[in-house]
Amino acid sequence: MSGSEQRHEIEKAGYEPIMSYNQTDFLKDRVALEIQFGKYAFVAHDLFVKHLSFYVSGIIDMGIEILPMKELEREMSSGVPYYERDLLNVLRQGRGVPAVPLILIGIIP
Repeated sequence: MSGSEQRHEIEKAGYEPIMSYNQTDFLKDRVALEIQFGKYAFVAHDLFVKHLSFYVSGIIDMGIEILPMKELEREMSSGVPYYERDLLNVLRQGRGVPAVPLILIGIIP
């Protein structure tokens, strides 16, 4: 549903709608790109909320997540994600989770 349709349905059900939105770092040719050098918890948010939301909404055909590799993560502050860990996390979930085509890219210094 569009934002206005969602608002109407929420109000019709007797609830107060809360304004929220998802945005991505870059979006071009139906590909969303997220660069994540922040905290490791944000990678899961990118993969399971942002990319998935845009995919299910028909806005993108795939998502790309760029992460530091372990070699670079060692030089950064604590709590930073790294490619090898998040690749393993995705592989552990099994085929189809998250349900959006993804490319994970790891970078080194």
